[in-house]
Amino acid sequence: MNKMRLVSMIEASFFAAFALILDLLPSIHIAPWVSISFAMVPIFVIAFRWGTVTGMLSGFLWGVMQLIFDPAMFTPLQVIIDYFIAFAFIGLAGLFRRKVLSGLKDKKRFTAVLWLFVAVFAGSVARYFWHFVAGVIFWGHYAPKGTSPFIYSFVINGTAMLGSFFLCFIALVLLCWNASKFIFMKGQDVTS
Repeated sequence: MNKMRLVSMIEASFFAAFALILDLLPSIHIAPWVSISFAMVPIFVIAFRWGTVTGMLSGFLWGVMQLIFDPAMFTPLQVIIDYFIAFAFIGLAGLFRRKVLSGLKDKKRFTAVLWLFVAVFAGSVARYFWHFVAGVIFWGHYAPKGTSPFIYSFVINGTAMLGSFFLCFIALVLLCWNASKFIFMKGQDVTS
């Protein structure tokens, strides 16, 4: 295993733990086990620093820790969807890594903000899509009488996704302008 691969895995683990800590802080709760918070920010940072695979690994690790510290379980399939798949899919923001880093490197603020917006939105939608699926299948019985599980899951998870997306996007824009070295590593090649 080369040194950079080891560093990326150490950072993925550290940032997953940081995401868990942020998630344990007070946040806006809109339903049982559904909240709006900044907790995805560390996973986005890892996805921008190291790419999609490392971002997905970090998200997966956060999901494992979330399952240990704050579980909500119905069935093994629900656990797999809500914790392992959903949290890992935040790392898909890394698909836009080159665009984000290029904007930061070239000091093109509008370009960097635009691609940050796209990346954070993609990672947020990817995560909450899986929570939506689990909501329809497993959490639908919490829907108010007369409300379909589809609509209930869409409203609850859509609200959580939009709120968390905006909080994370604002935090990442501030981080990029004030401490971009956390996202853009010294000597980093933006083409890889």
